[in-house]
Amino acid sequence: MAVFLSLIVFFGLVLLAKGFRVVQQSQCMIVERLGSYSRTLTSGLNVIIPFLDAPRELIWITDSGIRRSSRIDLRETVLDVPEQSVITKDNVSISIDALLYIQIIDPVRASYEIAHLPLAVSQLAQTSLRNVIGEMDLDETLASRDIINSKLKLILDDATDKWGTKVNRVELKNITPPRDIQQAMEKQMQAERERRAKVLEAEGDKQARIARSEGERQENINHADGEKEAQIRRALGEADAIRSVAEAKRQAIELIRQGIGDPELAVRYLVATDYLERFGRFTAKPGDKIYIPYEASSALGSLGGIKELLKGK
Repeated sequence: MAVFLSLIVFFGLVLLAKGFRVVQQSQCMIVERLGSYSRTLTSGLNVIIPFLDAPRELIWITDSGIRRSSRIDLRETVLDVPEQSVITKDNVSISIDALLYIQIIDPVRASYEIAHLPLAVSQLAQTSLRNVIGEMDLDETLASRDIINSKLKLILDDATDKWGTKVNRVELKNITPPRDIQQAMEKQMQAERERRAKVLEAEGDKQARIARSEGERQENINHADGEKEAQIRRALGEADAIRSVAEAKRQAIELIRQGIGDPELAVRYLVATDYLERFGRFTAKPGDKIYIPYEASSALGSLGGIKELLKGK
């Protein structure tokens, strides 16, 4: 009797254990009744009928890797696409790998529409990556990561929709060209850097030459302006001097005219004195002989006549 009661208690505990299911937050569980889909259990405490209802297992990405589990994680997770060799449009073989950020949005379709969901998504990503890279040359591939990511996301998201899965993001991890291509690219980059350095050096020398020529030009302009101003000032000074001399002579003529009373004699007097003054400059030193030209006698005669005239007065 005690054994029978123990069996009943044990059987009851087994039924209790199999009849209650606790589902964590952001998880769900697919329940089948006699092999057919029954319902989807959400987070919290759920009751099922033992031996009639059974959770369906799904191969999905867990914390410990890709494993079969009856609890489906609905959070966004990362699927690593293995590195593979692809050929670009210009026939260059490169190694490339990627990361997919995917999420199950319909657990029923993810369980029944595909047998191995992570493998299917990974293989689809690899084939799509080959197609996208095959339409681009090497330089475009290396410079267009964002474009490749966008194209892959669009292709994968559309293809995995029937599997109840959404591809939220695609990121290329590494794009590795062959070693000889890398060396050629490094040489090209070095040559480009040297070219830019030479261009910058030439541009700096050009700017320096322009600055020096501009400085010399401004200096010549300043010198020319200074010389022009000096000539103007000298001309103005000479003009003032000539006016002063002319004014002095005018006043002298006026005084002589007033003293003599005859304007013609006054003019002849001034001409004679000016002639003698200029003629006296020809002497080099005292004692030199001076030959007076014949024209000087008329000037001296004018002076003698004026002298007699003044004595008569």
